[in-house]
Amino acid sequence: MSKRSKHHDDATPDLFADLGEESAGSHQAADEGAEPEPPQAEPEPHQATQGNAQAALHDTQALFALLDRWVERGWLRALDRALASFFQREVNDAPPLLLLATALASHQLGRGHVCLDLAQTLAAPDLALSLPPEGDDLSDPPPLPSDLLAELDLATWRDALHHPALAADGNAPPGNTPLVRSERDGNVRLYLRRYWQYEQDIRDLIGSRLTATTDAEADTVTLARALAALFTPGHELDWQQAACALASRSRFAVITGGPGTGKTTTVVKLLALLQALALGETAPAGTAPRPLRIRLAAPTGKAAARLNESIAKQVQGLSLVELAAAVGQQGVDISTLRDSIPTEVTTLHRLLGSRPDTRHFRHHAGNPLALDALVIDEASMVDIEMMAAVLTALPPRARLILLGDKDQLASVEAGAVLGDLCQRAEGGHYTPATCDWLQRVTGTPIPERYHDEGGQPLDQAIAMLRVSHRFDAKSGIGQLAEAVNRPLAPEQNEKEAQKEKKRAVREIFGTDGTDEESRYADIARLALADADDPALDRLVVNGNPAGFINSGEGRHDRRGEPIAPPRGYAHYLDVMQQQRPAQPFFGEGDERQPYDDWARQVLAAHGHFQLLCALRKGPWGIEGLNPRIGRALRRAGWLKASDLELEQGWFEGRPVLVTRNDYGLGLMNGDIGITLAVPEARSASETAGRTLLRVAFPASDGSGDIKWVLPSRLQAVETVFAMTVHKSQGSEFTHTALLLPDAPNPILTRELAYTGITRARDWLTLVETGRGMLDEAVTREVVRVSGLGRLR
Repeated sequence: MSKRSKHHDDATPDLFADLGEESAGSHQAADEGAEPEPPQAEPEPHQATQGNAQAALHDTQALFALLDRWVERGWLRALDRALASFFQREVNDAPPLLLLATALASHQLGRGHVCLDLAQTLAAPDLALSLPPEGDDLSDPPPLPSDLLAELDLATWRDALHHPALAADGNAPPGNTPLVRSERDGNVRLYLRRYWQYEQDIRDLIGSRLTATTDAEADTVTLARALAALFTPGHELDWQQAACALASRSRFAVITGGPGTGKTTTVVKLLALLQALALGETAPAGTAPRPLRIRLAAPTGKAAARLNESIAKQVQGLSLVELAAAVGQQGVDISTLRDSIPTEVTTLHRLLGSRPDTRHFRHHAGNPLALDALVIDEASMVDIEMMAAVLTALPPRARLILLGDKDQLASVEAGAVLGDLCQRAEGGHYTPATCDWLQRVTGTPIPERYHDEGGQPLDQAIAMLRVSHRFDAKSGIGQLAEAVNRPLAPEQNEKEAQKEKKRAVREIFGTDGTDEESRYADIARLALADADDPALDRLVVNGNPAGFINSGEGRHDRRGEPIAPPRGYAHYLDVMQQQRPAQPFFGEGDERQPYDDWARQVLAAHGHFQLLCALRKGPWGIEGLNPRIGRALRRAGWLKASDLELEQGWFEGRPVLVTRNDYGLGLMNGDIGITLAVPEARSASETAGRTLLRVAFPASDGSGDIKWVLPSRLQAVETVFAMTVHKSQGSEFTHTALLLPDAPNPILTRELAYTGITRARDWLTLVETGRGMLDEAVTREVVRVSGLGRLR
């Protein structure tokens, strides 16, 4: 039973009634430059210097002087400082150590962490702030957190968090303080209450589902027959089959795996299995069995559209004759079974019912979703707040199935829920009971290395797909992704790991002295001499085929079909120019068909190449790269646009990325459209009018329809010649160019490199602006601080 109060919208305490909504949770306001009101009755600050840094631990004036300097430097957000100031005004005996912890805990949320881990902060103090990775060369820098915390011990800091008005014990009965102190597994963590509650909700609601049994677990004979109808028997374990079996017996399941491991194929077969079992049940006299109400959702519109398209195709191609016969003596009507498998995918915001100007949804514990099962694709992108909202809105008996790659980047917002849940997925950790049950229903034993007598309940609900059907041993993309994603061995130190990673990368790229014939044909490496190196222009314009073996010619896919050579952005702009309709009018319905067909061709051609980068700002971020690429395409004769238009205007050929859901236009965050020049809307009988710019977006329902939108109606879009790796999640491109920055950066991690590499389907170009940046990335992992971990 969750410790949360009955209604999802319940406010916290009188004194702090609006704190979670307006201060602790409003990170976007801080990022957009919104300044909180200054404190009204705060002590007069004095200058914080290196010499008196320690005073800030004991003196409130010194603490706020230091926080002010951190804010001025951009190391701390004004929002974080304002929260500590608010506490100091309302509770005048709040100790400086608690106020410091408050500011740091708030700051962690903006950096993706759910809470402040005191021991971890003391071990690496400077990681608690947003310090510039290359150092701050401005004059008179303020003391670093390492200077401030050098002599502080964990016991002293922990004791300072014991304040009845501000921080409650997370292991005690529910309270109403704005902060929660959690001491678990030897760790001391400080949460803003809202995020502590999200964690409790997720823990409790998943835990209750893990203990619930289903009919599939009891009727192993029928389940075994149904699985045999869906999968070809073999001598080795089919992990897709095992995933379907595990998910069928639990009200909570996770199916994880890398690109090409068949996550979508698995979930389509799982949906068919669940519906067949439901339709094959014995119904009360005079009634027919009822199919399950199943909904499919994804975090973004782009991810929803991709899943929609792939599921619709696979459902139509799925053979259901044997499955229908396997679930009952009379079998199940095949058309009824096929029609019961959902193909429409929505976004999580739309599923839950967004309410304008609030973080709450129409569906919650008091108004649950009307469904029997929910599948969420790209679950690595779901943050802790959204996951808690989903679980809270699910009926108690409904199933939740998470689908995603545990090794991809975590959500932009706080939390890494899928990563936390899948911490032990690599090793399986299936109990003897689970192994025996799986062998009975699949007919294949589980390999011994995945057995664990001490396996946890959560382990029994997670299946990891381990065989890639997209990348084989001949694929450099697959080999590089595997090398980057390979976890460090426990006995390795950082230097040993770096040496091994460098060796593996040199072998993959053929830069270790081996001859060209031993190189992989689908990857290339491009080293830029400086920021003005024209090699980058050649890459984005024509794809730099000369960087690949045989200029990218002569490759074939697994079906024997030829693979087109690597291309750049000139390809879609050429299609835009060459395939432009001759029809002089832009009508409605069938009269618009030539322009819809044209837009589909241009959008498909645009998906042949995408430049990904790690950063937003600077010459190697999207803010510097997008206008540069536009100028390169203009010089090559592919674009006609002024510098001003390239920087902030509209021009034909401009690709744009939607950055915020727009339900009025039916556009979702992550949707990509192309700006095209079309005639003013007229009928065939009228004289052709002037030419207007319109943005063509593919419909998000997988129908192939085109949505035409005037630029003036688009309020949240950005040019997308260059896209951040974070934004690329859920997408796939024929040729992906991954550009790494020229200096170490906290955002440059193994997960970012892996996510960028695996966006490539046929071709990958690694662009390095500084030596050794890939080596730097693969030895650093994303660490999201939370207390979720494995459920026990």
